[in-house]
Amino acid sequence: MKVVFLAIKITKYGGNQMSTLEKINELTHLRQNIEVGGGEAAIKKLQSEGKKTARERIFDLLDDNSFVEIGAFVKHRNTDFNLSNKETPADGVVTGYGTVEGRLIFVYSQDVSVLGGSVGEMHAKKIVKIYEQAMQMGAPIVGLLDSRGLRLQEGVDALQGYGEVFMKQTLASGVIPQVIAVLGDCAGGAAFSAGLADFVFMTDKNARLFVNSPNTMKEKEANFDRISSAKIHASISGIVQFVHDTEDECFGAIRNLIEYLPSNNLEDALFFDSSDDLNRISEELNTIIPNENKENFDVSVIIQTIADDNKMMQVSELFAKNLFTGFIRLNGMSIGVIANQSIEQDGFLDTNACKKGAKFIRFCDCFNIPILSLTDVGGFTSSVEEEKQGIVKETSKLLHAFAHATVPKVNLVLRRAFGSAYVVMNSKHIGADIVYAWPTAQIAVMNAEAAVNIMYQEELLTSDNPEVLREEKIEEFSNLQASPYTAASRGYIDDIIEPAATRKRVIAAFEMLFSKRELRPSKKQSTLM
Repeated sequence: MKVVFLAIKITKYGGNQMSTLEKINELTHLRQNIEVGGGEAAIKKLQSEGKKTARERIFDLLDDNSFVEIGAFVKHRNTDFNLSNKETPADGVVTGYGTVEGRLIFVYSQDVSVLGGSVGEMHAKKIVKIYEQAMQMGAPIVGLLDSRGLRLQEGVDALQGYGEVFMKQTLASGVIPQVIAVLGDCAGGAAFSAGLADFVFMTDKNARLFVNSPNTMKEKEANFDRISSAKIHASISGIVQFVHDTEDECFGAIRNLIEYLPSNNLEDALFFDSSDDLNRISEELNTIIPNENKENFDVSVIIQTIADDNKMMQVSELFAKNLFTGFIRLNGMSIGVIANQSIEQDGFLDTNACKKGAKFIRFCDCFNIPILSLTDVGGFTSSVEEEKQGIVKETSKLLHAFAHATVPKVNLVLRRAFGSAYVVMNSKHIGADIVYAWPTAQIAVMNAEAAVNIMYQEELLTSDNPEVLREEKIEEFSNLQASPYTAASRGYIDDIIEPAATRKRVIAAFEMLFSKRELRPSKKQSTLM
């Protein structure tokens, strides 16, 4: 009976097979036209400029054959200014989801070959939809920006689209990681999407990020190189955290970054199997601190030495170089690292360093990434310009970020820890869970030489041998006030450790702190942002 039933079905419906095939052919034809975007000529122009198409960028970013497109058949519905006569395949933005190393990622990629990648009503709605799904699924979102800005033909509808996108970015902030890559023009209001993101990547060529065009500025020297280049935004404005020569390098770096991040704020820091010995001893750290206090050293060497397989990913490398921020793994766990870099400006904190550090700490706290700080700070940069730029406010924000963070926090004092700058750098006094110090650490109100010059000013002026007296008093101050053992005796330091054993001691601290829970007063948000 079953065989007869199948035969009847085939006979009954076989006549419709051609119409079904025609519909499938129509679907295939429409999809192919959409995937060509602005057309072959536009694609060739992109290729001649060394740029990829919107779809090629997505394919290069995600795992092979993992991309699933959403909203491919969406197009504009505005008819003003002859728009009804213009085709806008996918309305100039490719949206969907896929995977990076098997993890779910949502992505949108603006297609500059379609009306310059301009943002119109439906273009924006597609991005909003992807944001909604990313938040529902608790997955990171990556935006690949290449747009000439607002679609002028759509007027207020386009502005509404901008607003809806910015609203979704604001709601997603602190819920899912947001990564933006600027791969072409990112002009006008479109630039706010970069400003609202957690991390911004930018290619060194063919990419510009700006709100106002130079021709709207009064300064004669205004040009795109001075206001919109990757170099400007990575080293001066600080908006861009990563700069790469090619798009391929950029996509590889985005994939690398995502591997350090949890998918959302409800997940713990990621764990990976590590083949590196958690008890590894690094004898080279015993001699890395110079004997002469005025000599400096590269703190990134210490960070790299204690990290799993000596791998680290530095964030905002070109901005505020006197403060290191980045990610490492310790026994497979993602860790955020913030450290004073003495080879740049003697490691002193300034306005930009405080901005950089505060933003990084807030991100780590939002996404449950433990924080390791390495302290070697002699104070704050002293200048009229720094005071004008608001070093008081920005330092307060850095202090607030450390004190407000409830993730596990471990501080390691390497050498100098002087004055209020020491307090700001994740000291026990503002909430560090564990504070270690190397024997080379000096923890005091100020450096011994300056303190002696102030405290013994009269004695030094009247002494027959002021230099001998100064050396005696410096040694006395160092032993009584600046010694790490003095701080440890008061409970400000939990332990003084051998530098070579830093890796295993820090790992042990974070493993102990893994289940940390800290309740804070209920409030909507802090006012200091």
